[in-house]
Amino acid sequence: MPPTMIDTHAHLYLEQFDDDRAEVMDRAQTAGVQQILLPNIDSKTVAAMHALVSAYPDRCKAMMGLHPCSVDKDVDRELVVVEQHLSQRPYVAVGEIGLDYYWDKTHIEEQKEAFRVQTKWAHSLALPIVIHSRDSIDDILEELEKLALPGLRGVFHCFTGDTTQIQRILDLSFLMGIGGVLTFKNGGLDKVAPSIPLNSIVLETDAPYLTPHPYRGKRNESSYVALVAEKLADILAMQLEEVAQITTRNAKDLFTC
Repeated sequence: MPPTMIDTHAHLYLEQFDDDRAEVMDRAQTAGVQQILLPNIDSKTVAAMHALVSAYPDRCKAMMGLHPCSVDKDVDRELVVVEQHLSQRPYVAVGEIGLDYYWDKTHIEEQKEAFRVQTKWAHSLALPIVIHSRDSIDDILEELEKLALPGLRGVFHCFTGDTTQIQRILDLSFLMGIGGVLTFKNGGLDKVAPSIPLNSIVLETDAPYLTPHPYRGKRNESSYVALVAEKLADILAMQLEEVAQITTRNAKDLFTC
């Protein structure tokens, strides 16, 4: 029997899984992935995400938020949708929210304001936040340090930062999500991962993106979180079962799932 794990970040409701979603869910369970947390993207993805939760209520849990890559001139309209949904049903987190400087820097100020607004909503609801921080970790940290919301919890999804950023994240009592990048030959995450305490790590895939070795270039899926766990155990010179146990406990504590 494989150890129990949680994929804390997967977009299995997207169209890339429309042809074999049930098989993907079966493979995840066979690999030991008992729960899958689903971050929202924007108003266009809500219905599909909720449908997947309805199909697998014990295994899939939803978040609600506006992805920074969906922030544009209509951001206020999108935020109204997020706020409405947060008031209508329970979610395990507000996410995925944050800043993305990789794809487009046109709406950086709007991204920052959307992040602040959603972070304050999460704090008022006592929910964790799931942060997208591509090429923007320092600015996210600055925003969080300025907000200084007591008891705010969360995770830096797809963490790929350096040791200085690790310490700042730890000082905020946030966790780091580790996924397929850990297995990339030249990703660099394997060099800094030993600097992250295991009790500050959760496992994730970001499926269908960031597929780990040896499947890089193909569609990612939740069963591959086991490959991330195996690589992390190898880097830390620990037993796979212990890595799975601790990261699963971290996920359950953060997301109350």
